[in-house]
Amino acid sequence: MRTSTIAISHVSISHINWLKTFVYTTVALIAFAANSILCRSALGTSSIDPLSFATIRIVSGAFSIGIIGGMIKGNLSKHPGNWFSAFTLTLYATCFSLAYMSLSAGTGALILFGAVQVTMFIWGLWKGERPRIFQWGGFLVALAGFAYLMLPKIETPSLSSALLMALSGISWGIYSIRGGGVEDPVAVTGDNFLRAVPMLIPINLLVFNHLNMSLSGAMLAILSGAVTSGVGYVIWYEALKELAPTRAAVSQLFVPVITAMGGAVFLYEQLTMHLIVSALMIISGAGSYLIGKKR
Repeated sequence: MRTSTIAISHVSISHINWLKTFVYTTVALIAFAANSILCRSALGTSSIDPLSFATIRIVSGAFSIGIIGGMIKGNLSKHPGNWFSAFTLTLYATCFSLAYMSLSAGTGALILFGAVQVTMFIWGLWKGERPRIFQWGGFLVALAGFAYLMLPKIETPSLSSALLMALSGISWGIYSIRGGGVEDPVAVTGDNFLRAVPMLIPINLLVFNHLNMSLSGAMLAILSGAVTSGVGYVIWYEALKELAPTRAAVSQLFVPVITAMGGAVFLYEQLTMHLIVSALMIISGAGSYLIGKKR
């Protein structure tokens, strides 16, 4: 009787943990997609230059997480982040913004998410993850759907822009990997953002004469940093407590789909059959990978 009670309790806890991870992951992916829409809105209209956007994004993220950390913890005296994670965060944000100066949205997304997938998959396989055959099949279907989604928007990129976006994707992959097992996502994320701020100062000084900013661009950058980046990254680190690297990588393939749907709703972009078909491919393929049990 006691053994069965323990077993039921274990199953209940397992289901609760699964549900929490699902909710955290979903909210984080929505935040990432919203962040993409904000970036496109700001940089696409030239209302702010890329480096100013990245800088305001990091500073406002540090500020908002600091407020959240202060309310939850009551103090901000601990510094559990580290300089390497802060460096990868800075590299991701700056390279991402700079690359989009001469990359189309589709080309940039293809290179970015391709680099993320490769980085996190290699790490996951190195750490002993062994996806089943049908999971590999699902992953390939999702990748095909992603490529199909981006296909009409793909243009031949310049080598420098492609390398910048690839470096951004690798940096984000590393930053995500380092979030696995973090005990206090609020404190760690806030400290990483705070450490990233001084790294951006010399970059801005080098291009000071080329900085350009309007009020609308600054507001979009603040919203991106304070909400979709800052809070979104905290939630992502919370999800990474239970997500293996390969699953975390595959789950991010949902972001372009959510972004495209969001663009149709908020930016009045056209919802086409092409988008619907590619979305179904990504959802079915990535979904089959994520629900598959590890050996």
